[in-house]
Amino acid sequence: MQKTFQLSTLLSHQVKKYGKRAALYYRDALSKKWLPVSWNELCQKVETLAGALIQSNVKSEEKVGIFAPNMPEAIMADFANYAVHAVSVPMYATSTKSQIEFIVDDSEIGVIFAGEQYQYDIACKVLETSKTLHTVVAMSPSVDLRGIKGGISWKDYLEQGEMHPNTEIISQRRAMSSQEDLVNILYTSGTTGQPKGVMLHQSNYTEIMRTHNEILSMLNDKDTSMCFLPLTHVFERAWSCLCLATGCTLAINQHPAEILRSMKEIHPTCMCAVPRFWEKVYAGVQEKIESSSPIQRKLLLDALKVGKEYNVDYKMRGLVPPVALKMQYLFYEKTVIALLLKNLGLENHNFFPTAGATIPPVVEEFIHSAGIMMLAGYGLTESTATVSCDRWNEKISIGSVGKVLDGVQVKFAENNEILLKGDTITKGYYRKAEVTELSIDEEGWFHTGDAGYMKDGELYLTDRIKDLFKTSNGKYISPQLIESKLCVDKYIDQIVVVAEQRKFVSALVIPQYDLLKELARDYGVDCTTNEELCANERVVKFMMYRIETLQQEFAHYEQIKKITLLPQPFSLD
Repeated sequence: MQKTFQLSTLLSHQVKKYGKRAALYYRDALSKKWLPVSWNELCQKVETLAGALIQSNVKSEEKVGIFAPNMPEAIMADFANYAVHAVSVPMYATSTKSQIEFIVDDSEIGVIFAGEQYQYDIACKVLETSKTLHTVVAMSPSVDLRGIKGGISWKDYLEQGEMHPNTEIISQRRAMSSQEDLVNILYTSGTTGQPKGVMLHQSNYTEIMRTHNEILSMLNDKDTSMCFLPLTHVFERAWSCLCLATGCTLAINQHPAEILRSMKEIHPTCMCAVPRFWEKVYAGVQEKIESSSPIQRKLLLDALKVGKEYNVDYKMRGLVPPVALKMQYLFYEKTVIALLLKNLGLENHNFFPTAGATIPPVVEEFIHSAGIMMLAGYGLTESTATVSCDRWNEKISIGSVGKVLDGVQVKFAENNEILLKGDTITKGYYRKAEVTELSIDEEGWFHTGDAGYMKDGELYLTDRIKDLFKTSNGKYISPQLIESKLCVDKYIDQIVVVAEQRKFVSALVIPQYDLLKELARDYGVDCTTNEELCANERVVKFMMYRIETLQQEFAHYEQIKKITLLPQPFSLD
């Protein structure tokens, strides 16, 4: 890693070391094969794009949008922005026109890199009325430009950079780079109001790279990381940056629905993920166990039982396992567990950072029992991702989010809210001075809105301060705690607890439709549509029975008394 970390020179530094080696892999849309992008090609494309940006009259510190799913071109566009001293503003690929319109107007964006047809069409609609937006670059070759003035293909845009390399100007811009540079504005989803643009500076990334380079020394240039979470998300953004800085190869999973297939094809050694991913893995393995023959089921259950004793009861507590247990585990690790991990594409596993929500204890325990090094953590966009995380060579407790990073200060307010200080913490929200003042107090502490506590040097989360529900009889309900407990059920895809000012707790449930329909058929229940399935009394009773079984540990007032099954998943709106 560079001694003085700088995003604008990261690739040019690495290309000297790795040259022809693959920096990225991506699945080609036509052949469906995974194709490499070498460090040489990556660096060359970035320089060409940088020339095109200068030709587009992108000024120093100007904001440039990237509205795309995960794809190599999005990474190239990011680093081209850094090369010309511009600010990268990523946008979620599923964003609506009104969300993109707000971000473009707020940041005064002139150029947007649009990934696929959906993003291109929305960006062009914004182009029609925007006072600043003048160019929309379609990154996917399959995009129909529709003859729109201001729309240009990726190929033609690169050609502009080839004809006008602007090498001298790019060198001058790179020389302007400093730790004080604003490099990213990451907008929140804005589900509870207007999006807020979190400002991240070069100094934030320099510090987060420094701390992670120390605690994640097991990451090296032999690793292959699956780029699965959106690059717009600070977790994937900072993690992928760390991977590139370490020389680790990135495999770009463009469409989230393809992730299980991608893992079996790439066999990644590491990947950052949210708990929901591991919940689905857990549910899939439980289903496999249930459908196995009696002998296979016994072997799988015994392997996981031994894995729990070895990894969770001993290794994670810093204890030395008995010799007999170690021999048992080594046998299962090379046979049953090895086969299980191979079926998931995880046989080459190194470690897997996981954050973004509460990890259900049963899922965390299962992942560790299978010998997978899950490193639970906690972070926010405002903290450039990680605040705390597990250290595999130190004591790990199920349910904690690890130890706080060196350089990050933590204290707790009277209501147990977590407050933060340090060089990874944002300086505020873009063009929102009042919101910034509400979030960062006079002493410089950032108020996270998360409640938690410390125990034996590890950080534990309880809930979002504002997310606690108060029932009409005055009882406080923690929806995340309930939801994380119930969503591990294989018949539940999503669940939302409803309790604020209600007499009792209820829930909206999106079931795993295919599994539930299959079960309904087995019991002679005729449901051809999702609507019929969710309205069927026997099906609702079955789902309620599953929930009642899982929620027995909760107090009576916390337990769900009524559910409504929804025939369609939640939309973005």
